[in-house]
Amino acid sequence: MNIVMLIKTSIQQAIAALYNKEISTEDLQINETKPEFTGDYTLVTFALTKLLQKKPDEIAHEIGHYLLSNDTLYTHFEVIKGFLNLTVSDQYYIGFLQQSFDHENYGQATIPPAKVMVEYSSPNTNKPLHFGHLRNIFLGHAVSAILKNAGNEVVKVNLINDRGIHICKSMIAWQLFANGATPESTHTKGDHLVGDYYVKFNDEYKEQVATLQNDGLNEEDAKKQAPILLAAQEMLRKWEAGDPETMELWQKMNDWVYAGFDVTYNKLGITFEKTYQESKTYLSGKSIVEKALANGLLYQKEDHSVWIDLTEAGLDQKLLLRGDGTSVYMTQDIGTAMLKYNDYHMNQSVYVIGDEQNYHMQVLKLILQKMKEPCADGIHHLSYGMVELPSGKMKSREGNVVDADDMVDEMTAIARKNTEELGKVDGFTDEELHRLYNTLGLGALKFYLLRVDPKKKMIFDPQESIDFHGFTGPFVQYSHARICSIMRKANAHNLNVDASQPFSLSVNEKNLLRLLEQYPVLMAQAAREMNPSVVCNAIYQVAKEFNSFLVGHSVLKAENENLKALRLQICLLCRHVIAHGLNLLGIDAPERM
Repeated sequence: MNIVMLIKTSIQQAIAALYNKEISTEDLQINETKPEFTGDYTLVTFALTKLLQKKPDEIAHEIGHYLLSNDTLYTHFEVIKGFLNLTVSDQYYIGFLQQSFDHENYGQATIPPAKVMVEYSSPNTNKPLHFGHLRNIFLGHAVSAILKNAGNEVVKVNLINDRGIHICKSMIAWQLFANGATPESTHTKGDHLVGDYYVKFNDEYKEQVATLQNDGLNEEDAKKQAPILLAAQEMLRKWEAGDPETMELWQKMNDWVYAGFDVTYNKLGITFEKTYQESKTYLSGKSIVEKALANGLLYQKEDHSVWIDLTEAGLDQKLLLRGDGTSVYMTQDIGTAMLKYNDYHMNQSVYVIGDEQNYHMQVLKLILQKMKEPCADGIHHLSYGMVELPSGKMKSREGNVVDADDMVDEMTAIARKNTEELGKVDGFTDEELHRLYNTLGLGALKFYLLRVDPKKKMIFDPQESIDFHGFTGPFVQYSHARICSIMRKANAHNLNVDASQPFSLSVNEKNLLRLLEQYPVLMAQAAREMNPSVVCNAIYQVAKEFNSFLVGHSVLKAENENLKALRLQICLLCRHVIAHGLNLLGIDAPERM
């Protein structure tokens, strides 16, 4: 039982003894005491006035005196305007440390376990992974690790969007302008090569629209009648009809892109247990839609398009099949949802998708519920805000995006520059330095993108993200390396503490132990909320407090051997918690920096 629950339980018992009243621990509000007041935790008494028929200050004083007289957990209390500030005994925290400092599983959360699928990344095969994908990728990977840490069975899934009009746009542009170019002939990463032709399509499309407008067509008709768009639409029809020549080109260009994706995923340290391809799932979506149409759940318009009416739910009418029989994204999402459920029968299916798709995901869940499909209720949209660079939004069709590969290279270069300027490269081989710069660069990138609550939009500043002194990955990584250095110098010092000797913890020591004691609770919170920013903040606070601790405390030259052992135990638990949290975020914890 963690300290907050212990406090709630003791207050619950105090209320029963003092007032003969029963109260649930869930109805007791306990906060950390504000730093300007004396105490560790604070009971807010205002919610108790109705139950106990007394004023807040009176309740606080009576409970405080009772706890101090009857429970060795507390050494002092203070009442400030109805708030009961409680000071927890140093011995509690010392006992906690003795039980936890060498616990290899410390930090594992405890929430009711389930079978969870997390779908993330989900790139299109008409372009490379770019910076805009990275928050999605890191969020999905971290949430998977956090859920697994909480005891869930987790399946990490990537859904490749390898069909549709966007794919055909790259294919048509390659046919028209590539002159047979390949990744080998151009020395270009395959996903980058295909992405170049997606941009080329858009450039040509805009020129053709402008020409048609000059010839007298209005803008709307010009956009519909541009020859290159009509060619892409015809290619999509051929693809769905299984035209051999179209399928061969599609497979060739997709293979180029898959090879490029694999290089990037490997560089980022990202893995999946299962990869689905929409080219293999959309047909099942069509069959489900056709079955629902036959059962009267859907309706068909004169042009033979198939729709569902969601107006009773406050939404609108939604297209599920075009008049020519081709699928829309919703069709294939229906099929994919069913296929995933049939494969794994998971309790929950988490979709890591940007908040611009909130409506789409709402509609998908509602459609599946109306169809009474068993996968429907488990659908959870982990919505996140877009990430921008200081220069603004990125649009891949216009070619003004930053490729994920280029961003990783830039972060590695910044890590190298900053590390060299700080003079932190002595004693490293070239290979070790290369590995360190990559570790710091990726750590900075991942931490910065994960430290913000997923619901919020954010701006990514590469230089700020790699600062060694702020709320950053490198600062947390440096703190881990600093602890490792202390432990190396301790040279397997005896860590046994004589608990019979009285200890008086300093403010820094107690603050550290309080943060460390709350770590598993925060990991459970991170799992419930699917929020890696909780992990980022938890390990940052530990790292920050540890560095403050070192300013005023010597570990290796402590006043006596018993205190030295105690402080080394604190170091060990800090190191474990920081490494554990970084691992959940997909970040390496270096032992030397």
